Amino acid sequence: MEFRNIFCIGRNYVNHAVELGNAVPDQPLVFSKPLNALVLANGEEIDYPGNKGDIHHELEVVLYIGEDVADDDFQVDKVVTKMALGIDLTLRDVQSELKKKGHPWLLAKGFKNAAIVTEFWDFPREAACREKNFSLVRNGETVQEGNITSMIFSFHTILAYIQANFGLRKGDIIYTGTPEGVGPISNSERYELWWGEELKGSFCVQMS
Repeated sequence: MEFRNIFCIGRNYVNHAVELGNAVPDQPLVFSKPLNALVLANGEEIDYPGNKGDIHHELEVVLYIGEDVADDDFQVDKVVTKMALGIDLTLRDVQSELKKKGHPWLLAKGFKNAAIVTEFWDFPREAACREKNFSLVRNGETVQEGNITSMIFSFHTILAYIQANFGLRKGDIIYTGTPEGVGPISNSERYELWWGEELKGSFCVQMS
């Protein structure tokens, strides 16, 4: 698969905004990650820095744009051809300092292996996605669980906002926001990403 841009949506679940003490946005909060941050959840160890403070996991539904979006008159079920589960990792202490200074979040969001993703599968249409919960399991315990029906901004609203401000092209992927339950990862932990009853990906944490 071809990848072009990684767009991410922040604070797209009310309970997640509340747990971090953030205001609920009135329009999509968009940031990006470099492609160098992308890493596959294929069961192997993934390396992370152990000297930059807490690294928080944020489980998300990830959409793949399968054709160029020419204008604002589009259908989600047509332009989104694949989907996956992903984890937007955040250097939380670094992010807090950047926010205090009014600086961009890139150092906290774009570090190596900060965009975990499972293998993509065929997008089953948005209506079918509402029927599945997605979850993150750490060492056998569920730490995050969500459903897209709880999103503040729908798939269409997110895509339309990105299209209007940046354009959407084939190969773009969108991390659509995380439900509550974010928290720090630690060395040697094993994580599993579930779509309903289907295990879609896993990885182990290696702190260096």
